[in-house]
Amino acid sequence: MRYLPLTQADRGEMLAKVGAANIDDLFVDVPEEARLKGLIHGLPMHASEMAVERHMRALSKKNLAAADAPFFLGAGAYRHHIPASVDHIIQRGEFLTAYTPYQPEIAQGTLQMLFEFQTQVARLYGCAVANASMYDGSTACWEAVAMTTRITRRKKAVLSGALHPHYAGTIRTMAKFTGDEIAGALPSLSPQPDNEGLIARIDDETACVVVQYPDILGRISDLAEIAEAAHAKGALLVAVNTEPVALGAIKSPGELGADIVVGEGQAIGVGLQFGGPYLGLFAVRDPKHVRQMPGRLCGETQDAEGKRGYVLTLSTREQHIRREKATSNICTNSGLCALAFSVHMTLLGEKGLRRLAAENHRMACMAAERLAKVPGVTVLNDAFFNEFTVLIDGDARDIVRKLADKGVLAGVSLGRLYPDEANLAGGLLVAVTETTSEEDIEALASTLEEVLP
Repeated sequence: MRYLPLTQADRGEMLAKVGAANIDDLFVDVPEEARLKGLIHGLPMHASEMAVERHMRALSKKNLAAADAPFFLGAGAYRHHIPASVDHIIQRGEFLTAYTPYQPEIAQGTLQMLFEFQTQVARLYGCAVANASMYDGSTACWEAVAMTTRITRRKKAVLSGALHPHYAGTIRTMAKFTGDEIAGALPSLSPQPDNEGLIARIDDETACVVVQYPDILGRISDLAEIAEAAHAKGALLVAVNTEPVALGAIKSPGELGADIVVGEGQAIGVGLQFGGPYLGLFAVRDPKHVRQMPGRLCGETQDAEGKRGYVLTLSTREQHIRREKATSNICTNSGLCALAFSVHMTLLGEKGLRRLAAENHRMACMAAERLAKVPGVTVLNDAFFNEFTVLIDGDARDIVRKLADKGVLAGVSLGRLYPDEANLAGGLLVAVTETTSEEDIEALASTLEEVLP
């Protein structure tokens, strides 16, 4: 069966309808020198379905399966155990949708789930109000920056040097279209974050300060100190969290004075999934900022008979009503991923989350202690949750590749995150979760001892 059903006669009829003699007439606005001559270099010719399947299977055999190897990757996406019950529940007919209906009030089960999800996120972040989720952590981070410019009427965002570079990159990309000024920096390879340097960059034109908690190197900043300095200049503090399990062990950003808390929810209920889809989390500490929030909000109400019901509320912020005056062009949410997050969080409960966080930290401490004994390896952090940075002589990217060849996924090299910064090339991020065993830690350390010069 042909995938493209159009015949030459069909194409000729369509061309005649638009007044074109041939296909080339459709591209007359493209300069001749910009047009492709001949076939695309390196792209294989068409093949049968069976041939493509054989080729893809051969490629897949080159992969190192994460489930079969000691695994220490993190840097914003973490491998945690997800109970089988999560997948079972999200596949129930009442929930099996990745999208909130456009006629939402008829979907009371979905709305109630999102209402519960918002409550969980708000409590986790120490905030008053959370929305019904966003696409992912990086886009939620940009939306927070844009929200602060609306609130403060200022156009400058000060980014911590230890903010995840992908998040910082998203902010800079979006700021090109809004004219906002982005004052960034690079992380310092020191045991403690450079909070003094960050605070020194806050001025009277600053709309917000963006700080990751824990940061890209695994360090934990004193958000209260930064919040006080930001508020003294009339700016808002945006806290970014990429590992929500950490908040079962450390104080929530809202408790420490963060005005807006955003992050990635993947670590709870969602799994790695080859990089997506994930879900962004977004919450505000002060209810007066709720009308400037992006995304959807679910609220609780009563129907004409006095029965409890759920609705999408404060929708006048959104683009289908406000058009170009909307708070953002986000009018959806990561519904299925938010459901998985909420189901997993419900199964854990507060005590379960705290126990899970304690186990993550215990295993990470064990790994740091063992790696510190490897000649040529220095543990950078004084304090961390389940991810820390080690320093290696030479380029950590080479070490990561050598360890992968030996069946160990060692972590994320800073050279990969900051390819143009030679002084960061020796840094390696190591993430440890409850899925890591003592045997995995020993495999990482002993293999490092083999490959390090």
